[in-house]
Amino acid sequence: MLQTFLRDQPENNDPAKRQWWKEAVVYQVYPRSFMDSNGDGIGDLKGIISRLDYLKDLGVDVLWLSPVYPSPNADNGYDVSNYRAIADEFGTMDDFDELLAGVHRRGMKLLMDLVVNHTSDQHPWFLQSRSSKDNPYRDYYIWRPGKNGQEPNNWQSYFSCSAWEYDDMTDEYYLHLFTRHQPDLNWENPKVRDEIYDMMTWWLDKGIDGFRMDVINGLAKAPGLPDAPSHGQRRYVWGGEFFLNVPRVHDYLQEMHRRVLSKYDIMTVGETGFVTTEHAKLYAGEDRNELSMVFQFEHMGLDGGEDKWDCKPWSLLELKKVMSQWQNDLYGVAWNSLYLTNHDQPRALSRFGDDRNYPVESAKMLATFLHLQQGTPFIYQGEEIGMTNMIFDNLVDYRDVEIFNLWRDRAETGETDLGRLMHAISLKARDNARTPMQWDDSAHAGFTRGVPWIKVNPNYPQVNVQRSLTDDNSVWHYYRKLIALRKKHPIMVYGKYDLILADHPEIYAYTRTLGSEVWLVVCNFFANTPVFELPIDLLYGATDLPEDPPELIISNYPEDASQSLSQGHFTLRPYECRVYRLTSGRGARLGLAN
Repeated sequence: MLQTFLRDQPENNDPAKRQWWKEAVVYQVYPRSFMDSNGDGIGDLKGIISRLDYLKDLGVDVLWLSPVYPSPNADNGYDVSNYRAIADEFGTMDDFDELLAGVHRRGMKLLMDLVVNHTSDQHPWFLQSRSSKDNPYRDYYIWRPGKNGQEPNNWQSYFSCSAWEYDDMTDEYYLHLFTRHQPDLNWENPKVRDEIYDMMTWWLDKGIDGFRMDVINGLAKAPGLPDAPSHGQRRYVWGGEFFLNVPRVHDYLQEMHRRVLSKYDIMTVGETGFVTTEHAKLYAGEDRNELSMVFQFEHMGLDGGEDKWDCKPWSLLELKKVMSQWQNDLYGVAWNSLYLTNHDQPRALSRFGDDRNYPVESAKMLATFLHLQQGTPFIYQGEEIGMTNMIFDNLVDYRDVEIFNLWRDRAETGETDLGRLMHAISLKARDNARTPMQWDDSAHAGFTRGVPWIKVNPNYPQVNVQRSLTDDNSVWHYYRKLIALRKKHPIMVYGKYDLILADHPEIYAYTRTLGSEVWLVVCNFFANTPVFELPIDLLYGATDLPEDPPELIISNYPEDASQSLSQGHFTLRPYECRVYRLTSGRGARLGLAN
């Protein structure tokens, strides 16, 4: 019962447990698509510098910068060829230093992307490694002879094909969990770990404030690299149990923490696909000395079947179950990250909202739903103005290697319904979130004076920053208000989460509680008009809370006096959300009508 946990919950805003990264709001910048300063159609560091005041005005605390290292761009920068330099298309190290100084001067922090599960096949380490079997760098990567004239095992990569590539220079195969241009590093080799830790220290000494760690739960591979259990006739099989969350990964992360991370006041977030809350307690446990938090993907899989391209409608009941489990299981043990969109996911507004009929209302509702939960919120560029999925007219308009590998794989395996596959791609493609930032209604949305590297969403005349800033009711101004509330009210950061109306098919409602303060969050996830009934648990019970009426903290619709919480129930408008402070919390002292 609510009155029980009001009395018994721990004081989670104890300064001993407080951390700046728990209280921060993070904004992800995808540099290639954020702002182009020189007209070559590719976003760059000077472009980001020119927009720092925009980010400061929004109120964000941390910028997460997707990779800006030199790269052949087989996977848009996640194939790094030099860990200690800046790619020419993004600028120079002087530009980076200027960016870092500008971020810090505005009271913000900078998070770099750390990609150390693999490198580019053009990295000097790999070029040496493949040159001969006795080269000193050979063991920096994972090489194996073939087996019965085929690959060393049957593992499938993230991008559909085999996870192994034959190299005729030494008549062996190397492991690549992603594209063949991204060979996996051999973390069992202490020299590799020394190289990585030295590189991390170099960046931290430069003054950055932490890392987002790409596929960090894949560093350790199962001893012996065994075949994955085969199902059906597919030649290559997903074998995640042999290269994700393998126990030794925690040895590596604790060593990383001991030798590098513990020496700085920084934030770390690990990208960890296929994790449960039990895994997360190990990666991000308060006493584990590994990471600050992890990105989990359970809520991102609710609209997929056996794989993400097997699309199905997502269920609000399933969303409640997943989000509540992460909120409850990690409470007081580890810290949550909160996100609905990033560079690897389609736009949340198109996925979980209504981007045609109620774009503003549903964008604000989704922001409220996320930012009021316990954890560190992440905003992906454009999310704060309501950017939507891009519908490309033709396969050639896509730029993502994942799409082309998928198309080739399905064609080779006899996929006949290519129209269905194209529809799935339009819903789930990563390029949906990688189109250029929409700054204004000029050519190419003000992103570039040249030809953009990928097409701009044609809705940019209606959805852009310039228009958002001049409209007090815009999604942008709503995000700014949410962020300001978070800075003012510790309950948004440290309050305990409790789901209510767990079985309601349209309303997602929960409370946040800190000490004697209770907030109620009510979100209508659909275009219908359901009635919210204040649960009996929130009405009755003896407390010593102050006798104040409920206060409406924030809502995405104008307040309707005839549909207020003082009635004990109210009808929600399409995609409506409301947040109330229930300072008195009970019965007549709530001001409820008889």
